[in-house]
Amino acid sequence: MNEKDIKMLTEFPSVSTVAWEEQIHIDLKGKDYEKSLIWKTNEGFNVRPFYRAENIEGLDFPESIPGQFPFVRGKSCVGNNWLVRQDIIVSDILSANLKALDILNKGVTSLGFVFRGCIQVTVDDLKILLKGIHAEAVEINFVLSCKHKLFFETLLAFLIETKADPATLRLSINHDPIGRFALRGKFCHGDAEAFEKAKTIVEWGEKYPHLQLLAVNGIYFNNAGASIVQELGFSLAMGAEYLTKLTDLGVDAALAAKKIRFNFGVGGNYFMELAKLRAARMLWANIVKAYNPVCQCKESTVDGRFCLSATKMYAHCETSTWNKTIYDPYVNLLRTQTEAMSAVLGGADSLTVLPFDSIYEQPTAIAERIARNQQALLKEEVHLDKIADPAAGSYYIEVLTASIAEQAWKLFLEVQEKGGFLVAFRKGFIQSQVNDMAGKRSKAIASRRENILGVNQFANINEVLEPGLDASLFDMEDHTIEGAEVETLKLFRGASQFESIRYTTDLYSAINSRPKACMLPIGNLAMRKARAQFSCNFFAAAGYEVQDHNGFDTIKEGLAVVLEAGAKLVVLCSSDEEYAELAPNLFGQLKGRAILVVAGAPPCMDELKEIGIKNFINVKTNLLEALTEYNKMLGIN
Repeated sequence: MNEKDIKMLTEFPSVSTVAWEEQIHIDLKGKDYEKSLIWKTNEGFNVRPFYRAENIEGLDFPESIPGQFPFVRGKSCVGNNWLVRQDIIVSDILSANLKALDILNKGVTSLGFVFRGCIQVTVDDLKILLKGIHAEAVEINFVLSCKHKLFFETLLAFLIETKADPATLRLSINHDPIGRFALRGKFCHGDAEAFEKAKTIVEWGEKYPHLQLLAVNGIYFNNAGASIVQELGFSLAMGAEYLTKLTDLGVDAALAAKKIRFNFGVGGNYFMELAKLRAARMLWANIVKAYNPVCQCKESTVDGRFCLSATKMYAHCETSTWNKTIYDPYVNLLRTQTEAMSAVLGGADSLTVLPFDSIYEQPTAIAERIARNQQALLKEEVHLDKIADPAAGSYYIEVLTASIAEQAWKLFLEVQEKGGFLVAFRKGFIQSQVNDMAGKRSKAIASRRENILGVNQFANINEVLEPGLDASLFDMEDHTIEGAEVETLKLFRGASQFESIRYTTDLYSAINSRPKACMLPIGNLAMRKARAQFSCNFFAAAGYEVQDHNGFDTIKEGLAVVLEAGAKLVVLCSSDEEYAELAPNLFGQLKGRAILVVAGAPPCMDELKEIGIKNFINVKTNLLEALTEYNKMLGIN
């Protein structure tokens, strides 16, 4: 910085926080500061409208460097590279191999082979599946429904026969008996056998340093509607449960920790998701440290006290399904792009971007191509792989990291005090926490305090789904098995209830005429326009045809127009002061030929109800409940 630049800086005196706050209060013009500008998050802490250097005083991790324990700033001091992963459903071994070879030439650096059902894979199957794929140059992941121990025996035989190099081989198996218990409600053969199998698998993989054999699927919590703090806190508790069970069985703590991979979901809360991954690495490093992992090589220790490499979290991320939609599915592209940025900026080791259509169909080739290119864009155009911890130094993100870590740690300790993850889950504590949060978020969506574009806000009125869609797409995903001993986690999408209502309307409209909601704006220009726009948006969410008008001079004129248009719903849009006269007038002339709806919550509401006007909509109306009732009134079932 030259002298001229330094002189310029002196022309701008520093402004104190008090001065900022005073100016904010002036600009608010009497509005409540807390209600207007303080964001009350689902994560258990509030977010301020601005942050300054003083807000990170006392935090030690902002001064750390990438690659330094506890790795809040990433595991490497060189760049921020991550693996681009795409999963392949293995229904035919040869076809899966051909697809893998194809996408490896299109930017993929991590392959996921997903086996559905309890099938037995042989060494010959693996030779066909992995033919032409250099396992030392690409990460290979296996996702199985069952028989993990048998599969690993086969995989081990394959690796020995093909003389794979243990030093460079990167493999993972999504073996997660605790996660399966949370979804299914029961261990196949009891706790003891489940962890004995885990012990055997982990010890078999000892000679392969980059082979991860245990998974902590935090994504289950994410897709069950949990908060970010809950996903992190419960995931850490699952990881600690594995460490405890395995070390109790005699497995070395360092070996056990190195074999664990965390699979997180990434939702639409951009900065929170970014900070979650930073907090996750920090907390996990300290949890593993408490187990006193010992390394063979002194170079991997911190002051000779514990194994540095064992405390590093491997975090794979996948874009969440919670906020994805069937209606207006191209918006999913916007959602997954910001989620991918959150994961990358947060330091994910590998990332799967789900294709925009994966919610409702086997992804098309173009959808898979776009999903790959979304990550290529972040590497080749934005260069986010070139800078270690790009978010470092942001007062806001550093405070978010600390706040999420604090709340997740409290939740983690609460689970530990109850006896660990499995005991807490059997007591119903974890499920109740997740269900309460999912219910809170669903209520926020129903009342439009949490928006899902194209569903509960700004629905595409020209979009119609054809009959034949699988109705289970709108249901909760329930994997509970017969004889389950506990309540299980249920996976679902936040948009599913709205989409179910709208699809019911689409099915009805395939046989009957589509129900029409016509606006009848009259009186005060500003109020009638605002309320007409609000009402059109309101009823479009149910799939109704909405029709707006510039305004009418008289009720008689407006009524003639909307009835001629075939309105099933007539929405009166005016000012509160005018409703006392206009609403009774319209109600009397309408004579039950259509359902009258008043847009707003006028002071005269009780008087209007006394004469038979029952339907009112406003910003406080629960949209989901209201649309359900309107469908019933219209005979749409």
